[in-house]
Amino acid sequence: MKKKNLKFIVGGAIVAVAISYLVYSGIQRTALYYLTVSELKERGPSETSGEMVRVNGTVLDGSLQYDYERENLHFTISDGKNKLLIIYTGVSPDTFGPGAEVVLEGRYGSEDMFEANKIMGKCPSKYEAQEDESGGFKRPTGKIPSEKKFGVRGGENYKVFG
Repeated sequence: MKKKNLKFIVGGAIVAVAISYLVYSGIQRTALYYLTVSELKERGPSETSGEMVRVNGTVLDGSLQYDYERENLHFTISDGKNKLLIIYTGVSPDTFGPGAEVVLEGRYGSEDMFEANKIMGKCPSKYEAQEDESGGFKRPTGKIPSEKKFGVRGGENYKVFG
């Protein structure tokens, strides 16, 4: 009877160690913390070459430029101390724009350029309602915004509200 119990204990220990190893290695591969622009520049491209890196910064006003030939977006982010040129190909999130805080995932190619393949817009920590003239808060009016024709897509009118 004791030999049978010992087999179950050893087998259970092996299974527990295997599961622990799989969990640990999975977390190590997927855990990617972000760096500030200054931290990334401090490390330099040689230390991060070939690795996926995340960098955090604020999109600078007036820096957004779309390259229609290459179909990519160029912009600059800053952490208040250093600036970094970003080249991004893909769809940007709704919260993306000048002054937005973003986390970018990609590769740090050179001292002055980061090739991003993913943009994650950071949401403000809290949303505040707008105040009206009397010091109270404005309520949504429920009005539908005016309609602007944008073009034709798939034979049907494609409309944008704005």
